[in-house]
This record gives sequence, C-alpha cells and structure tokens, in this order.
Amino acid sequence: MAEARALAAGYLDWLARERRAAANTVEAYGLDLRDFLAFLTGHLGEEPDLAALAALRPADIRAFLAARANAGAGNATRARQLAAIRGFLRHLARTCGLSPLAIANIRGPRAKPPVPRALTPEQAKEVAARTGSIHQPGHAESPAEQAARDTALFTLLYGCGLRIAEALALDVRDAPLPGSQAALRVTGKGGKQRLVPVLPAVREAIAAYLVERGGAPPEAPLFRGTRGARLDPAVAQRAMRHYRRLAGLPEHATPHALRHSFATHLLGGGADLRAIQELLGHASLSTTQRYTRVDAAALLETWRRAHPRAG
Repeated sequence: MAEARALAAGYLDWLARERRAAANTVEAYGLDLRDFLAFLTGHLGEEPDLAALAALRPADIRAFLAARANAGAGNATRARQLAAIRGFLRHLARTCGLSPLAIANIRGPRAKPPVPRALTPEQAKEVAARTGSIHQPGHAESPAEQAARDTALFTLLYGCGLRIAEALALDVRDAPLPGSQAALRVTGKGGKQRLVPVLPAVREAIAAYLVERGGAPPEAPLFRGTRGARLDPAVAQRAMRHYRRLAGLPEHATPHALRHSFATHLLGGGADLRAIQELLGHASLSTTQRYTRVDAAALLETWRRAHPRAG
C-alpha cells in the first residue's frame, strides 16, 4: 500500500496547496482515503498499487460504501467519503493517466444539510460584546489585550458574517477603522474575494483592540496569539466555550454560530436572500436558502407561544 499511500499524500498536498482547501477538509479526506485503501487491501486480497486503482470498477466503490454503512457511517459521512475518492481518482486521471471508470455514474447518498443553529439577537450581542471581559486563567497574554482582541473578533464575526478562518486571515492593513466607509475585502473559500460592509460598532471594537495592542506593521496578523503569531482558531473557540459556560448560553453558541446569526437576523429583518448570499460568500443560493428554514422555524415558535389556541 506504500505506493497508494504516496499517491494519496500527493493528492492531499495538491488539494491543500493548489485548491487551497480548508485544513479540516484535507484532514477529513486523508482519513477517508486511509479507510478506503485499507478496505481495498482486504477487498482485493493485496495492497493496491496504481495498476489496481486503475482497474477499479463501480462495484468496488459501492462495496466500500456498503461496508461503511454497515459500520454505522451515516449519509453525510459516506457522501463525503465518496467525494474524497472521486477527487482522488480524478487527480490520478490528470497526473498519472488513470481512467476513472470506477466513479462513473455513481451517486452518493444524499445528506440532508442541517438547519443552521443561530443565537437570538440578544445572545449574539452579548457574546460579541462580553466574551472578551472573561479572562481565561493560565493565559500568558495581557488580560487587557486578550479582552480587546476577543471582543473585536467576535464583534467582527457577528457584524460581518465572516467565517472564523476568514477573520483570522486578515492582516493589520485590512483592519476596518472608524472614519472610513470602505467595505472589508474578505478572501473566502477557493480564494474567492468579496466585499462586506462594516458596522460602526465593528470598526470601534477593532480600533480599541489595536490601541490596546500597540503598534504593529501592516503585514502583521490582525488577530495575534500569545507569541505574536496568527491566532489559532482553537483559542477563539476555547474563549467562546469558556464564556458560554459562565453565561449559561446554549452549547451551539460557537464562533460559527455568530455567522449563522448574522444571516438569520438579516433574513428576519427583511433582507433579500441574494444579498445575504453575496455577503456570506456562498457559491450556491441553495446553501443560503437553509436560513429560510431557520426563519420559518422561528415564526412557528412565535406562533406557538402567542396564539391562544396553539396549545
């Protein structure tokens, strides 16, 4: 399997470097391909090489998916695993001349996308404004700088609907500051850029953080960690987790829930779905349409609480 593992490693490296796939995607695909190659070793009776991969047929892929289903893998997991295999074999077709017959006419299980879980407007405002006020014990950072940074970061996530990776990729030169009306240029998935308007509250929070932080060159990371490097997403997630436990907020109060809240609250306020799609950087309108289900659920809950005959 050494050759197959090397081929898979080459594909994952290409995925990360050329396609700029998210680190979580690369890691998940790596685990999926490891499972697939291990299955093929037992299924074919020997460790697969390039010739064995070239000889695969749709029945072999279906056998793998069936085995994963029997092991308890859900539709979403198997759909992702098929996507990893499809991408891998297509990569081999481009780089090694392999004919990807095995993936012809195979449709994966349809995974029903989960309904995004948003916070209430009050909860989202509280998280954005107050998370930074809770100092996390054991941190070597200045408590004042950490507080200002976390407040700025979470205010930005809720105020602009950014993914946490998008926010943490910003440099000091990108910082939206008071006195400017310029939109924030954000680089999203696949390197696609979009412009996002910035609320005064976001500009003020970021300005306060930069004052607390002190001078920094334009090319430095906007949000920095203890040693001055770009802030790790896990640190931001830990800060949110620490605060929500102290504040009694629900478990779905995460940094990404602020992005969901941004979209849900805009939709509830009458914003156009196409406009929300552009602000979020969604490639497909169908992805944005998930928020209509959230809004409908909120309306139904309001009806149940308010209508005299709902009980």
